[in-house]
Amino acid sequence: MSLLEVRNLRVHFPVRHGLFSRARQFVKAVDDVSFHIEPGETLGLVGESGCGKTTLGRALVRLLEPTAGSVLFEGEEITRLTGAQLRARRRKLQMIFQDPYGSLNPRMTAGEIVGEAIDIHNLADSTEARRKRIAELLKAVGLDPIHALRYPHEFSGGQRQRIGIARALAVEPKLIVCDEPVSALDVSVQAQIVNLLHDLQQQRGLAYLFIAHNLAVVEHISRRVLVMYLGKVVELSDAKSVVRAPKHPYTQALISAVPVVDPDSKRQRIVLPGDVPSPINPPSGCPFHPRCPVAEARCKKEIPALREVAPGHWAACHLAK
Repeated sequence: MSLLEVRNLRVHFPVRHGLFSRARQFVKAVDDVSFHIEPGETLGLVGESGCGKTTLGRALVRLLEPTAGSVLFEGEEITRLTGAQLRARRRKLQMIFQDPYGSLNPRMTAGEIVGEAIDIHNLADSTEARRKRIAELLKAVGLDPIHALRYPHEFSGGQRQRIGIARALAVEPKLIVCDEPVSALDVSVQAQIVNLLHDLQQQRGLAYLFIAHNLAVVEHISRRVLVMYLGKVVELSDAKSVVRAPKHPYTQALISAVPVVDPDSKRQRIVLPGDVPSPINPPSGCPFHPRCPVAEARCKKEIPALREVAPGHWAACHLAK
């Protein structure tokens, strides 16, 4: 059984033109997305800014309410849980946020930030056990336990992200949604955080949904990669296949934009015309057809199904082979 199974998930936001007016339009941030994550697996999620990656991640942990669809965690439907039931389930499903500067309470020490989750779920039976647990978590993410007395402004960006990771680990989760956890950090620090996440996964058997726009990072840490465009899944396969043999024209354009170390590389850069269409009024047919370099007449009319174009390799493109 999969650890997490998402079926036909939709997250639509109403657009109102007045305080009491009815919503006549909707921003289709996530539109009919399905996938699964196995225990101990990392699924990479990539796409341009505005494609729905963060909205999807927040919907999985119920920070945003899904409009439709199903989210099964360990076989249990979590979209209908409320109150104490939701809080208990959230213990196993945590999130690391993109901004290490804005995701930590500036009025709380590092120890208080990490200890808050321990208190909410009653995971320590004494003050001493709580103190030891906080020290263990800080040490696990590469921080000195004495740093528990410091406030967020006294840490660097990488250290703040480590505190965020320790906070997520405090409740012993099975799946962590990592929402671009390294995009706000320097390149050298990015490598440290990615390696830390990999080590923690090996030690604790964690599963990750790793959201990013950097394909090089995603390829390094992920077993499979899911590519989104305008709220929809356009490609899904193992990381090696997606990066080295992409089937969808959008994924091919993303790969072509990744910097190459070899100056003699003959990789051709694919420049997509125009901008990402508005999710309020998406194009008919394939959502990518207005920018696609190989689009045909049918692409403007028929929505392509996500189909298996090669063993284990899925793409939503009429022309993919």
